[in-house]
Amino acid sequence: MKRVILSMIAISALVFTSCSSDDEPVNSVKAPATYKFERNNESSVSFSGQTTRIKMATELITALKNTAKTEADLDKMFAHAEGDADFTDATLNASGKNVRSKTAASTDFFSANTTEANAIKAQFDAWIKEQVDDVFPNWDVDAVAGTAGKLQQNGGGSIRYINGKGVELNQIFAKSLIGGLMVDQMLNNYLGTAVLDAGSNITNNDNDVVEEGKSYTTMEHKWDEAYGYLYGNEANPAEPVLEADKFLNEYLAKVNGDDDFAGIADDIYNAFKLGRAAIVAKNYDVRNEQAEIIREKISNVIAIRGVYYLQQGKNLWVTDRAAAFHAISEGLGFIYSLQFTRKNNATEAYFTKTEVEGLLEDLLGTGNGLWEDTTPATLDTVSETIAAKFNFTVTEAGS
Repeated sequence: MKRVILSMIAISALVFTSCSSDDEPVNSVKAPATYKFERNNESSVSFSGQTTRIKMATELITALKNTAKTEADLDKMFAHAEGDADFTDATLNASGKNVRSKTAASTDFFSANTTEANAIKAQFDAWIKEQVDDVFPNWDVDAVAGTAGKLQQNGGGSIRYINGKGVELNQIFAKSLIGGLMVDQMLNNYLGTAVLDAGSNITNNDNDVVEEGKSYTTMEHKWDEAYGYLYGNEANPAEPVLEADKFLNEYLAKVNGDDDFAGIADDIYNAFKLGRAAIVAKNYDVRNEQAEIIREKISNVIAIRGVYYLQQGKNLWVTDRAAAFHAISEGLGFIYSLQFTRKNNATEAYFTKTEVEGLLEDLLGTGNGLWEDTTPATLDTVSETIAAKFNFTVTEAGS
């Protein structure tokens, strides 16, 4: 059941205060200064589920380096069941939400492709299993080609715990989750018309019919949930400062900090604000235009960081093999995430799952992976392959 909120003041995106006098409305829709939206003096923004999953994922990534954890422990953190004591945060334990069920689970990409979705989930499961079965038992063993263990960076630097191919499984897991959870749910689920316009969403939004007991329409809420996968762990999500988590939020900050891509964070934030204002104004053309901007920019973040880490690995190849393996492991995760990106004004990713698997095979080969099969030339070739599908160069991304 739903009810109609009758506001004493007509809600219009035109009355929002802009962040500067230079801002011009787009097709009669003007964004507010911050991501703050209200109905009857009550916030109409909600994305608590996204915040919960970000926090669950954060604890899981930390646990992947805790040798006291069993495979069952980590599996339960990934596929948490309500009430189970899987986390240190009691509120997470009490939640009925989990990370695994929303991984590779978007409506646009996976509702009709459950076989591929299940294969992707199984890959995350396999990384957990390998970490426990192969890396944890060799935690104090010096790693060599074909044997998992530890490898220390130069000068008494960080110790990296790698599998027999030289890959840090916790890193590839974490960076792949950025794509499989945050990017897929944002770009291919909540920002898609199949979700935003499902059922009676347009009619209800047009008439300000809100969800029962809530202050938001379903369409408003779906847009907010997309927003939450990027900004949900911010201290003040209405005015994000970035680096608030170790997932998409952090890496948007890193890309934005590169002079070649400065301003991308503002572009994404402004598109989210204007798109939400367009929903309030019932202007779905503007909403859809902003969704396309977000898809393009977020997809670029994934590709840029993938190339960046491959290039960092190449630069460290001769001088510090442990640091090189660490960087490439992060790059592998961003490459895996490419299959969840979304081409502008299209219904497919920049790279298919098959193409992603081909890139990973190019890098890891069929033998001892980073130890023997990977070369600086291979890192360059894969970097060029990725950059060629985007509007940036390897030099820009790799600096």
